[in-house]
Amino acid sequence: MTQILNTLRWQDLFDILLMSYILFRLYVLFKGTNVFRVLMGMAVLGFFQLIAYPMGLIVTSWAVQVFATVAPIIIIVIFRNEIRTVLQAKNFKAIFWEAPHTDTVTPVDIIAESVFEMASKGTGSIMVIPGKEDISDSVHSGVVWDGKISKEMITSIFWHENPVHDGAAVIVGDRVKQVGAVLPLSHRKDLPSYYGMRHRAAAGLAEATDSLVIVSSEERKSVVIAKSGDIYSVNNRKELAHHINRHHGKSETETTGIKKEKMELAIAFLVSIVFITVVWLGFTKGMDTITTLEVPVEYTNSNQEMIVIDTSVKTVSLDLNGSGTLLKPGKVKVSIDLSDGVVGRNVYYITSSNITLPPGVFLRNTTPSSVDVVLDKIIQKNVPIQAEWKGKVAKDIIISKVAFQPNVALLSGPSLLLEDIVTVYTDKIPLDNIKESGSIDVNLDLNNKVKIENGTNGKFSMKYTVIERTKTGTDQ
Repeated sequence: MTQILNTLRWQDLFDILLMSYILFRLYVLFKGTNVFRVLMGMAVLGFFQLIAYPMGLIVTSWAVQVFATVAPIIIIVIFRNEIRTVLQAKNFKAIFWEAPHTDTVTPVDIIAESVFEMASKGTGSIMVIPGKEDISDSVHSGVVWDGKISKEMITSIFWHENPVHDGAAVIVGDRVKQVGAVLPLSHRKDLPSYYGMRHRAAAGLAEATDSLVIVSSEERKSVVIAKSGDIYSVNNRKELAHHINRHHGKSETETTGIKKEKMELAIAFLVSIVFITVVWLGFTKGMDTITTLEVPVEYTNSNQEMIVIDTSVKTVSLDLNGSGTLLKPGKVKVSIDLSDGVVGRNVYYITSSNITLPPGVFLRNTTPSSVDVVLDKIIQKNVPIQAEWKGKVAKDIIISKVAFQPNVALLSGPSLLLEDIVTVYTDKIPLDNIKESGSIDVNLDLNNKVKIENGTNGKFSMKYTVIERTKTGTDQ
């Protein structure tokens, strides 16, 4: 621990505070929603991943890693509406600084009075007050209303002659946003047998979202509410108002509520710092362990006219210390800048400036300490062509003349290589098949670093003249 504190950089402190604040903001924006619960589950999985690998739990570590890979996609697909609601804030301040709040206050007393008045008259009703989660995927077929709440409006919506009285009214703030909405039905077997369709719809929506659903019964002239999958009776207006206020996060006294909220936020921020610090320590805990990695050498910024002819090594051995999670070959790079290279042998020393390391990983030694790189320029050169024969020509003939078209080879390649080439030979041409004058296409025998710039696709036409030996009186 002392070594970790001694090597602590200001970047590490900033890293911890930044990630702690991001985690804290995720809590503030999504607390109380299913998104937050899933994020907490991912945090737990991350903790298991952190301890599973050092403990040698191979299968557990693999399973957590696979799930963690696809979890962000799952969250985006399933909770797209909740995420969209947060990101549709009017300004960035609402996302990065302010605590979420509603601009309008739900008129609790009006709703409570209206519900119990309808219940006393045997008027059935069902009202939905959404929470933090988006309910658009669960509530269907509603008629857009957008009227300001009043007792007269609520009672008229659920008047038995009104075409939309059987559906649900959705209340947001101080306005009725939808009427006649269809809610998902609960399939629970433990609900009382006297509960009708309204009660089962209320329970169904409460199971699927964090909404508060209020129902007044026609037959029993009672009031029930459904919240978080539970459904229970409410005896009077004051009790109903209390449940609505709790649903909106309001305490009995405003002062107590503010103090409680501030304490909750302070604890959440402290927990965020502790959690991120533990994760950071998990990445840096292996500082005394030295690991040796064989890392390929990459060559960069080479002059367009230059090419690498040869190097003394292909890989460099690096002695590193740091977290085992970070010490992986793909995250460590060795690069040599060739921008100042000259023709011939160049010596480049490997230092920390040539090596890219993840944060929290430190270099102890390199083997070798330098790399020899032979560079050369690409030039062009005209070289005469010479035929290369194999086998024996027939005894009664001789080849008196050979000519190539083009008559010279235009070669391009490294200058150090081309300066030693004074003649270029063809591939071996068999003499056994030559009986009379003719022409053939031949290839040139060249190093693969040398290119042929003329000819027909690198081939040359060779014309040869054959005469009878008896006419010359000479021997081949």
